[in-house]
Amino acid sequence: MQIAIMGFGTIGSGVAELLLKNQKSIVAKSGQSSLDIKYILDIRDFSNHELGKYFTTDFNDILNDPSVGIVVECMGGTTPAYEYVSACLKAGKSVVSSNKELVAAKGFELLELAKENNVNFLFEASVGGGIPIIRPISQCLAANEICEIAGILNGTTNFILTKMIEDGMAFEDALKLAQDNGYAERDPSADILGHDAARKICILASLCFGKHVYPDAVETEGITEITSEDVAYAKNWGGVIKLIGRAKLNDSGKISATVGPCLIQNHSQLASVDDVFNAILVRGDAIGDVVFYGKGAGKLPTASAVVADVIDCAKHLHARKYVDWVDGSPDYVVTPDEKVRLYVYIQADNYDMLQNQFTTLFSDNTWHIKNDFKKEIAFITNEDYENITILDLRYGNTNVLEVLEEGFNRCLVLYEMGQFSQDEYFSKGVKVND
Repeated sequence: MQIAIMGFGTIGSGVAELLLKNQKSIVAKSGQSSLDIKYILDIRDFSNHELGKYFTTDFNDILNDPSVGIVVECMGGTTPAYEYVSACLKAGKSVVSSNKELVAAKGFELLELAKENNVNFLFEASVGGGIPIIRPISQCLAANEICEIAGILNGTTNFILTKMIEDGMAFEDALKLAQDNGYAERDPSADILGHDAARKICILASLCFGKHVYPDAVETEGITEITSEDVAYAKNWGGVIKLIGRAKLNDSGKISATVGPCLIQNHSQLASVDDVFNAILVRGDAIGDVVFYGKGAGKLPTASAVVADVIDCAKHLHARKYVDWVDGSPDYVVTPDEKVRLYVYIQADNYDMLQNQFTTLFSDNTWHIKNDFKKEIAFITNEDYENITILDLRYGNTNVLEVLEEGFNRCLVLYEMGQFSQDEYFSKGVKVND
């Protein structure tokens, strides 16, 4: 059996390394007599590389070679990855991908192509790096009706927030440290704006609930508005701020899907997940709550998940692995409607006006946070507030916004996520006003 690797960046090079280093044991587990790299596709010149004999710049070398039965896609992005993967599937080649952007945007189409051509399209490494999550959901938890999945899905943002929490670093300094350590790209926007986590929750939600969730349907907020003051208030309250992706099945059969910073109590499972680690919580009707934890990125951890899919493809050359879902619809993803407690932070020059207005606005609020700062106020509401709702803050109830915007320098609202074993959950952070 011949294998082609498309893309020789961090993940692609890790895949090649593992396939060569552990070849004997990988072949033994695959059920094949051999699993050999035949091509590595990359537009850069690797002629002097130790693996130089494998390199090609022509995709057609892979596409038109009948000996290549499995193609590994580690290119990233959707162009030309989508075109290349589609062509490989149509040519009867199974494809393994680590590309979360591709799977989130085109997963349904590619799974359909795999079905039509009796091959496999597998993507364990697209979520959680080396953490097993796709296969456990589709196989080990297959007897369950999953009603909710949530977690820390991006190691870069978790590292930044950890440094802000533990070392008191400002956001900008923590981001620079993440870049210096290789955790964040030169352009970190996909991570810090929440897009990476949104793509991952799309994949997980599609798998859990059987219907494709597209990234533009996910309410997404990043961590760029979180400050040291917010972190300090969360600590005084007895919790931390984490970027959470969450998808929940509603009674109507539709889902809510969100990504954003939220307030988590210290006793929650997610509060102690630090640095570049990820944690994914799954709730099933039979199993209850289960947690998947580990490094969510990295060369060899992610390559490990990719190669595991390669082995699976080799085992199922003449049979499809059942990883599937139907296409999504515009009305499938709806706004979360549950009431949760809110963390509210307001900064204004007129503190007396500030306090009077919010005492009125949140008449039943519960004041949990000690205020040691002038010209600002921070508090936690209870769940029974009558004058303001989550929808008001998200979508702009005129009366509420008029109150919030008058005389305020900054307003930040975060929703609380309780323990996964409780009925109160997450939501997203909303920046109401600069």
